[in-house]
Amino acid sequence: MTERLVTLNDVSVRFDGPPVVDRINLTVNRGDIVTIIGPNGAGKTTLIKAVLGIQKVSSGDIWRQPGARIGYVPQHLILQPTLPLSVRRFLMLTGEPESACREALAQTGVAHLFGASVHHLSGGEKQRLLIARALARKPDLLVLDEPAQGVDINGQAALYELIRGLRDRLNCGVIMISHDLHLVMAATDRVICLNQHVCCSGHPADISTDPAFIETFGQRVAESLAVYHHHHNHQHNLHGDVVGAAGDSAGHEDCDHHGVH
Repeated sequence: MTERLVTLNDVSVRFDGPPVVDRINLTVNRGDIVTIIGPNGAGKTTLIKAVLGIQKVSSGDIWRQPGARIGYVPQHLILQPTLPLSVRRFLMLTGEPESACREALAQTGVAHLFGASVHHLSGGEKQRLLIARALARKPDLLVLDEPAQGVDINGQAALYELIRGLRDRLNCGVIMISHDLHLVMAATDRVICLNQHVCCSGHPADISTDPAFIETFGQRVAESLAVYHHHHNHQHNLHGDVVGAAGDSAGHEDCDHHGVH
């Protein structure tokens, strides 16, 4: 039976001028992965802030399942370089017990970093730490704003595989914003194309042929996505390298991505 986690009904957000987000209708159920795409300034971050309840809506309403826990993963981890901070301390700031923090870090594949300095982490490790911080709350809904920002192409693929795996294991809903269109098409169940309003939405395989998508992103991008396939005959390690069944590095050449670039 479908379990709703959040529903937006004709939600608009205005500041001083025209709506930044205009009459959005959206439902996310447990087990969904919904990805919001759109050009810069389309209102994507404003929309998820409204979902989180940290941005007041100007009109419309948002229903959240009573008691549902929401985990939020921001774009960046910004810290003062002179402020010493360990991964353990960063996770404990959530207020969750150490056991929950350790478990969350293990779920993202970086349990060995518990005693490390946050300042010494790679871009991919920082993103996994941010995801672990959200997971420590055992969320029903996971909200991610550009989760692969600042991570190389192989690391991005590994992060999206991680997100799908977390959805499957935790049976949570996922909303994420992304610009990595090719990878998103392989990692999501439903795509929302936003440009203040919802231009189009649907299954990734269908969205690239929608006239509104083509108008927003251009014919070249649409044609590229239409023939793109991401074959999951491999996995990525923590550094984004492609590995074979035995865990040996197979090199970037074995990553079977096809498309028009």
